[in-house]
Amino acid sequence: MADAPRTVLISGCSSGIGLELAVQLAHDHRQRYQVVATMRDLGKKGTLEAAAGEALGQTLTVAQLDVCSDESVAQCLSCIHGGEVDVLVNNAGVGLVGPLEGLSLAAMQNVFDTNFFGAVRLVRAVLPGMKRRRKGHIVVVSSVMGLQGVVFNEAYAASKFALEGFFESLAVQLLQFNIFITLVEPGPVVTDFEGKLLEQVSTAEFPDTDPDTLHYFRDFYLPASRELFRSVGQSPQDVAQVIVKVISSARPPLRRQTNARYAPLAALKAVDPSGSLYVRTTHCLLFRWTHLLNLGLRCLACGCLRFRIWPR
Repeated sequence: MADAPRTVLISGCSSGIGLELAVQLAHDHRQRYQVVATMRDLGKKGTLEAAAGEALGQTLTVAQLDVCSDESVAQCLSCIHGGEVDVLVNNAGVGLVGPLEGLSLAAMQNVFDTNFFGAVRLVRAVLPGMKRRRKGHIVVVSSVMGLQGVVFNEAYAASKFALEGFFESLAVQLLQFNIFITLVEPGPVVTDFEGKLLEQVSTAEFPDTDPDTLHYFRDFYLPASRELFRSVGQSPQDVAQVIVKVISSARPPLRRQTNARYAPLAALKAVDPSGSLYVRTTHCLLFRWTHLLNLGLRCLACGCLRFRIWPR
């Protein structure tokens, strides 16, 4: 007798990784999953429903969920049969890029409210049921920016660092209940959202920011960021495939990076745990050795820099 499908609740499914993951799980040929794909604004559900096709209403349902609202979380869970979630995928998130002096505290708090406290709010809601059943899997879409800071992404990186520390700590306790946590750490992901965000900040004013810092942001960081996405960026489909494998694993890992081409950029911090090598090298590449940075990114893109950083 086949096992009953596992209920998978995914936040942030209006586009990008969340949408692709929901569709891939719903189209699983073994029908192992019943997907609840959620988003804050149901007015944006058209793309998801079109991609779901015949799975819509069968192995995939769409629901409203604002991860920043206790009431919305409770309402969403009340619509799930039995209120039981077997797999929770914390994917909802927002970005924030720019010089620190030009960003408001309210904007930074919004990043934490969504990226960190939104994930915590969902976990608090589903954890009692998972503990009672003594099984479950919590997948958190973190970022390589949860492992290393990135210039002009301070607030976003901080929210991902917070996720990493919170869920690594929680993972120790939850093993006693046969509940697994996996932190998925994508590098650059090429989406319409990222493209629009970079376009918007390229013309933003950023009041209270000094001319030198604006110059570094616009003339150094933004061109390097565009080259990074062009050279080593992944598609949402690629990241979703990695998450599908993680969810289907009998012994899910605590951490899973998704982009092997980004590994050399992440290796500096592993080589020197003090962080000095990473900070100084990144500073030189961005502000002094721009041509070397661009050449290195192109080599990563074409695959001529194939070397192993960590043991298999």
